[in-house]
Amino acid sequence: MQWLPWEDAAYAAAGTAVTTRALTGRPAGVARAARAWTQELSVMFALYGLWQMAGGLSLGQVSGAVSRGRQISTVEGWLHLPSEAALQRPFLGAHDLLRFLDLYYVGLHVGVTGACLLWVFARHRSRYPVVRNTLALSTAASLLIALVSVAPPRLVPGLGVVDVGRVVGPTVYPATARPGLDQLSAMPSVHVAWAVVVAGAVVYCLRSKWRWLALAYPFFTLSVVVITGNHYLADGAVAVVIVVAAAWVSLRSRSWRSSQSWRPSQSGRSSWIWRWSRPWLTRVLRRPGRARLRPGSRPG
Repeated sequence: MQWLPWEDAAYAAAGTAVTTRALTGRPAGVARAARAWTQELSVMFALYGLWQMAGGLSLGQVSGAVSRGRQISTVEGWLHLPSEAALQRPFLGAHDLLRFLDLYYVGLHVGVTGACLLWVFARHRSRYPVVRNTLALSTAASLLIALVSVAPPRLVPGLGVVDVGRVVGPTVYPATARPGLDQLSAMPSVHVAWAVVVAGAVVYCLRSKWRWLALAYPFFTLSVVVITGNHYLADGAVAVVIVVAAAWVSLRSRSWRSSQSWRPSQSGRSSWIWRWSRPWLTRVLRRPGRARLRPGSRPG
């Protein structure tokens, strides 16, 4: 089982972008609605393609990636966090469950994220820019950090973590003796980052008291990536920090744009100034010596 290659995602992004351009300037109605959808689909395909492409751009060698992975595990031990092997061990005998978790890791999380974006775009259009920008910023920041190669716990000798995808399946990684750079981008976990964005979108868009149940989704995703041996606990923690920072930037940007949009236009400011200053100007420009006529009086 394999992910959609970044080349195909790039073609899809280009195709939807061309469609958006072709629909620009068409009469309002169906064309306008279709243009909005194709524009956002182009962004989604571009984000997915960047995520896939960055997997093969990690800097450094395999030996350095393994060393950094071992250092992360050591830091987690200093913080008295449970080891990934200890968290994985109780589930190693449940092959059906592990197969489902592998399936989620391979592709279901992408479908959940895409469905969330479509839902927000269709039902909560005014809040969609914040959700989309948060996803874009957090993905970009995660990919920049992932350029420094870090081996996942399943590839670090001595940690005792089983490569569940290789043993049970399915997996997207080829069965080679020497892992490629696409497998050495454990820090941070994009899976967890996207899950936090999805949960945040539900909390942000809904008003029901049940919306807080969505916060269980990032914890489920963190459990999946740890049990399958693909990430450390620290990978999830860093992903949460990145998403929180991206959401703060997106919300601040929206507040700034809203304040700009509420400023009156130049013509509006001119008319407002005229209405405010007209009584004062009338008094100043009144001819001197001309007395006011009282009601019922006649000029002398």
